Parts: sequence; structure tokens; C-alpha cells
Amino acid sequence: MPYKELETLSGAEFKRLCGVPRATFSEMVEVVRPHLERQGQRGGQAKLCAEDQLLMVLEYWREYRSQFHIGVSWGVHETTVGRIVRKVEDLLIKCGKFRLPSQRQLYQPGWEWKVLMVDVGEMEIERPKKKQKCYYSGKQKCHTLKAQLLVAFETGQIICTAVDTGRTHDFKLLKRSRLPFVSSQLCLADRGYQGFAKRHAGACTPTKKPRKQALSKDEKGHNRALARLRVRVEHVIRRFKIFRLFSGRYRNRRKRFGLRLNLIAGVLNYELAHSS
Repeated sequence: MPYKELETLSGAEFKRLCGVPRATFSEMVEVVRPHLERQGQRGGQAKLCAEDQLLMVLEYWREYRSQFHIGVSWGVHETTVGRIVRKVEDLLIKCGKFRLPSQRQLYQPGWEWKVLMVDVGEMEIERPKKKQKCYYSGKQKCHTLKAQLLVAFETGQIICTAVDTGRTHDFKLLKRSRLPFVSSQLCLADRGYQGFAKRHAGACTPTKKPRKQALSKDEKGHNRALARLRVRVEHVIRRFKIFRLFSGRYRNRRKRFGLRLNLIAGVLNYELAHSS
């Protein structure tokens, strides 16, 4: 469906269809238009306008249909769909508007007393040809990629991401990412990060039940209160899974997974910053 036929949709319907609000879509179009429209240039002209090409990319993220089916819907070859998707993704990641903030932000004076949340989401992938054991997750019973998110508690802003194989433990992934925490920053984590307090004084994790013993009322209350606070990072992960690119089985090459994770995180941050 061309972009001109979507003008009659309301704002809520447009977001349900594309995954982003109309204002964010307009800003993305302004970024990619100078590079996608070839009017007055040598060589063949693009069959689709900049709006339709961006709409095709959002359709690929949102529905995650095969490039063959999307090409049939738009009247282009499947290789053209793949080329447009890669080109638009590279343009958006290079423009700077949809980029994650630097980890140096954690050192800034205004962030000294911030409350942060860290969590990991797993995405199923197709069985790799090599090193299958590294990608097999015993929890999900399939081959997966793990995506770690560091989120600000007050604003829901995604600060940084990290990617590793499905067999990697959550806490091991955190240690590999080497996040520059400040001692005064409080970081909320789940029980997969036991031992985090030994590396960061401001870490807060659930109390582990001793073997053959029960937790006290205070310890149970602490775990429930922490769960009520940590649910905000689960809401952020839910925003990613609006795009079936991250909620279904990931079929693309794994080396581009981190780029797409950072790009969509930047899009969600932009939407959050301009929603008011």
C-alpha cells in the first residue's frame, strides 16, 4: 500500500501499521530523502519514492515477512527489497538522530544519582551451521541471541545495548560489556545477576532462597518491591517486540543483529523524547 493511501489513517492506526508515529516517520523521511531520490542524477531512477521505500523497511521490521513476499506486494524483485532495507538502515544509523547516547553519559554530573535497570532478552535464531553449542539456550530450548539493555528508570531511555550468544550467562554478558557504572548509581537487576553487588556497590538484586530454607518476610517483601520497580524494563523489551523482527525467529545474518538492535533502540528513544 503506497504512502499516499495511508493519509486517511488516524495517528493510532498509522502506528499500529508501521510501528512508529507519523511524526517520527516524517523525520525519518527527511533523513533518507536526499539519498534515495535520484531526480536529475545519472543512472536509473528509483521506482518507489522515499516515503514508499521507508514504508517498505518499516513493513519488513513490523511484519518480518520474507523479502520475496514484500517484493511481490510492492512490484519489485526480492533483491531490490534487501538492498533498500540495508541502505535505509545504514542511512538512519549514520544520521545521528536515531543513535544511542554514548556510555560516557554515565559519568556526567547529572547522572551521578540516577537509577538504572539492566535486563536481557532472548531472540530465537535459525540453527547455525557452526558452533551450535555456543548459541543453544538451555532455558529457551533453542538457539538464541541475547540482547542486553541498560535503561534509565525515570525516563525509560535506552542507554546502551550488548549482544552475545544464547549460551552466555546474563551476568557474564554484563561483565563483558564493561559498563562504566558510578558507585552512587543504583542499578536494578533480576536474579540472573547474582554476585553483581561484588562488582558494583549500587547493585540491587533479589535475595536468593537458601537451600532447604525459607525466605523471611522482609526478604520476600524486598523481592516483591524490586519486581514492581523492575517491571519498567520489561515494558521497554515489550516495545521492541512490537516489531516481529525481534519477537519471531530471526532469519537474517547474525552480524547485522546488533546494528538493527541499536537502530530500533534509537528510534524508540526518539519517539520517547518527542512524544510530549
